[in-house]
Amino acid sequence: LLRRVLVTPALHRIHHSTLPHETRSNFGSVLWVWDHLFGSAKAQAAAGEALTLGVEDAPPVTHLDKMLAEPFKKPAVQ
Repeated sequence: LLRRVLVTPALHRIHHSTLPHETRSNFGSVLWVWDHLFGSAKAQAAAGEALTLGVEDAPPVTHLDKMLAEPFKKPAVQ
């Protein structure tokens, strides 16, 4: 029941997936209603519990201004 309202660790974990369509989901940190309103809610990961976390081939970002700019960059075409 709480999962319909609050972001649980399991829901937010999907956001840290290596799959781009999962990374662009579950942005909320407390209320899941925002993800529902903006269409970014994802209740289950494609891999289930075997979800792989991280960012593949990402260069290390060490400067704050570059870190803050990362979400606004266009994804590389693969």
